[in-house]
Amino acid sequence: MKLSDVQKRLQAPFPSHLVGWKPQNFTKDRSRALLLSYVDARAVQDRLDAICPDAWSFEIEVVPGAAVAAVKGRLTVLGVTREDIGEAPDGNLGTLKAASSDALKRCAVQFGIGRYLYDLPKQWVDWDDAKRQPRVTPELPDWARPDHERSPGGAHLVQAMEQLRYELPEDLDLQREVYKHLKAALGSIHPVSVSQGQAA
Repeated sequence: MKLSDVQKRLQAPFPSHLVGWKPQNFTKDRSRALLLSYVDARAVQDRLDAICPDAWSFEIEVVPGAAVAAVKGRLTVLGVTREDIGEAPDGNLGTLKAASSDALKRCAVQFGIGRYLYDLPKQWVDWDDAKRQPRVTPELPDWARPDHERSPGGAHLVQAMEQLRYELPEDLDLQREVYKHLKAALGSIHPVSVSQGQAA
C-alpha cells in the first residue's frame, strides 16, 4: 500500500460531531465571537489507525529557547515524512502535551487530514461568555460532511455505531441512547411505510 492509495480516505471530512469550534476574536462586549473549526489530535490518530494502523508514527523534538512550549513534530505515514512546529496555546502555557497535539495536527494537514476545515468560512456567532461557548453551534455545509451524513439517517447510525464501537454498554441509559439513534435512523430511511399503509 502506498500513500497515493489512501490519500482520498485521509482527506475525507470528519463526522460532524468530531468537529469543534473555537473563538478567534470577540466583539468588545464579548457578546459575539468569530469561530474557527478544528478537530482534536485524538480524531487525527483515530483516522490514521483506521486507514494504516501499522504504517504511521509520530515523533517530537522540543524546540529549545522558545517563548512558549514548542516542539517540532515528525509524522511518517506509509514511509512518507512531513514535519511542522506545534505550540501550546495561551490557555496551556508551558505544556508540551498541548504543543505535541498541535504539531501532530499541523503535520497531518500536510497529508490532507482535516485540510478542508481551512476552507470553511469564519463565522460570527452569538457567544455565551459565562459558559465560554457559542449560544448555537454552527452547522457544517454539506460538502464539509462525510457521505453517510448526507444520506437519510446517516448521522444517527454513526452515533449508534460510535457507542457500539467496543461493546454494548452495560448502562441502561446508554443502551436507550443507542436504541434512540437506531430508531431515528430507520425512521428517516423508511418514512414511506406509514404513508403507504394509509394510502392502501
